[in-house]
Amino acid sequence: MLNIVFYFQVHQPYRLNHFNVLDIGKNSPLFDDKLNKDIMLKVAKNCYLPTNKLLLELIKAYDGRFKVAFSITGTAIEQFKQYTPETLDSFKELVDTGHVELLGETYYHSLAYLYDRDEFLDQVNLHRELMQKEFSYFTQTFRNTELIYQDSLSDIVYEIEGFNTIITEGVDRILQWRSPLYAYKNYNKRINLLLKYYQLADDIAFRFSNRDWPEYPLTVEKFVNWIDKLTLGEKMGRNQFLNLFMDYETFGEHQWASSGIFDFMRHFPAEVLKRSHLGFATPNQVAELANYQQESLSFPEPVSWADEQRDLSAWLENDMQKNAIETLYELLPKIKSKGDEQLLRIARLLSTSDHFYYMCSKYFQDGDVHKYFSPYDSPDQAYIYYINALAELDERLMR
Repeated sequence: MLNIVFYFQVHQPYRLNHFNVLDIGKNSPLFDDKLNKDIMLKVAKNCYLPTNKLLLELIKAYDGRFKVAFSITGTAIEQFKQYTPETLDSFKELVDTGHVELLGETYYHSLAYLYDRDEFLDQVNLHRELMQKEFSYFTQTFRNTELIYQDSLSDIVYEIEGFNTIITEGVDRILQWRSPLYAYKNYNKRINLLLKYYQLADDIAFRFSNRDWPEYPLTVEKFVNWIDKLTLGEKMGRNQFLNLFMDYETFGEHQWASSGIFDFMRHFPAEVLKRSHLGFATPNQVAELANYQQESLSFPEPVSWADEQRDLSAWLENDMQKNAIETLYELLPKIKSKGDEQLLRIARLLSTSDHFYYMCSKYFQDGDVHKYFSPYDSPDQAYIYYINALAELDERLMR
């Protein structure tokens, strides 16, 4: 049987004000509350509320045979509570069905794993506590920020945090001849590993409304026929997992309602469930559904789901990005040693990966994606405001 595993990333950062050098030392607000509120309300209206409503209808209509998973960051939850509490309520209603899995991650959607193991674990624990507080849910599957993963990460989340499954990108240079349709184990066979099937996931997330795409329009029938053909290569009765991982904002925000994206999702489960050999699963069900000895996969170098390279270059390629993040993580221990919780929170809000993503200076298609998400006019502008914010944080630390 082929199990379709939907995982949606739900995240909103706290975007910085246009913080100039003359603002340093004046105790000016660092974050643009108006912009953050406006974006949250817009995305809630276009994506979160209508898509949650649709998914709830589908889960009920198919008696739980349709199911999904979410990773919801702490910064998103905070802004739900502040600006659109009905959105948080709608996520709670989904979780209460018993057919939605919540995934663990870093509370602040940070790159802490790469720079500060203790801070990484603190943020993972903060996020786990938040999921228990808001949803009464104990997370068992882990996804690191932007699906960043390498072998050493699996050791940390298994040995210290006790997660039993981790999800990441199905990177061709790692898989080589293997298929992302199977459940794997990490390099030492201690934790389950699910890999995104990026070709089909990106057909929905990026190409759905592209009229220049040769396969446009993407109909439900066409897409499910593609899925059906994937099963033809399996002759031994092994269960497969088609991992469709994407930003939740795909629905109604990146792909507008007028594109037909909601109609696509509305009719997708019915077309899948017509076929007895197709179904839906959540990541945590891998352990019970993987009816074979899972092969181990090694990721000696970090991978991610971002850009063509699927590495760390979306956040850490140019000198601006490297300087910004290294300055932050040099400042963080000083803040912790002072014991000022307010300053620590600001530093953690500045650790959110989006800040470094906005500084990316790539060109062509990858560059266009970075520009689409950035609230700034250029990577240089994003860097300047960020470095000034760090200088302000250092100034407050020294007072």
